[in-house]
Amino acid sequence: MKSKVIAVAGPTASGKTALAIKLAHERNGEIISADSRLVYKGFDIASAKPTIEEREVIPHHLIDIVEPEVDYTAGDYARDAKKCIEDVLSRGKIPIVAGGTGLYFRVLLEHYDLPQVETNYELRAELEQKTKEDLKDDIRVLDFETFEKLTPDVSKRRMIRIIELIKTLGKPLSQTEKQKEPEYDVEWIMPELQSREWLYDRINKRVDLMVKQGIVEETKSLLEKHGRIKNFTETIGYKEMLTFLDGESSFEDAVDKLKQHTRNYAKRQLTWFRKNPKLNVNI
Repeated sequence: MKSKVIAVAGPTASGKTALAIKLAHERNGEIISADSRLVYKGFDIASAKPTIEEREVIPHHLIDIVEPEVDYTAGDYARDAKKCIEDVLSRGKIPIVAGGTGLYFRVLLEHYDLPQVETNYELRAELEQKTKEDLKDDIRVLDFETFEKLTPDVSKRRMIRIIELIKTLGKPLSQTEKQKEPEYDVEWIMPELQSREWLYDRINKRVDLMVKQGIVEETKSLLEKHGRIKNFTETIGYKEMLTFLDGESSFEDAVDKLKQHTRNYAKRQLTWFRKNPKLNVNI
């Protein structure tokens, strides 16, 4: 029999953390983060990282595990999260994978087998000089099937990784991706979403809370410590505050942009989770 794993997936500000903690209390579980920003040390306010108090009550895994300079891939996550699952199971507890990064759930708990390819920093530096349209053209030439699957809002980072995989493997990504039998018996849960307006209101209030908690000061501190590294400048929250600190926008405009970009991100998350028939996305 497959081991039981609970997956709490949903868009930002939907109440995943509170629900995961509640389930951990009820079912003797421990939480394994599935969030691509919680892995980074110091990315606290912008990522709405669970508080120290919350982590002391219920053990949380894969939070604050690498410095922002590290390019932590989905393959790295799948490897580390599986180790965490096996550790939690070995102690007679239920692993609760909770977060909003759809690709993390796919490579860990669904039937998607991600090709394992080391980072090619030289190639990435070369591709970084290209525009998003140039990268799309490259993918169209290299792998038309994958090109047709690109969403309009696909990130530059994702396209660079696709090209890196294709060139390293020496074949179209569509020929290397393969399905596998899921390793665990997964119970999929999404927090109840009352409406799109309800979610957007929660997002706006979360951003207001981030401001009160000191997101500007956190941005200044990270900039001083790490400089303008990509993982920092491309993170929602920091990139908007940087426009304010650089004098490119007013503080009010930066906050408004942060709210808008977070709402847009939530829409992309919902689009991703709709692909999983076991998740009830009702808005």
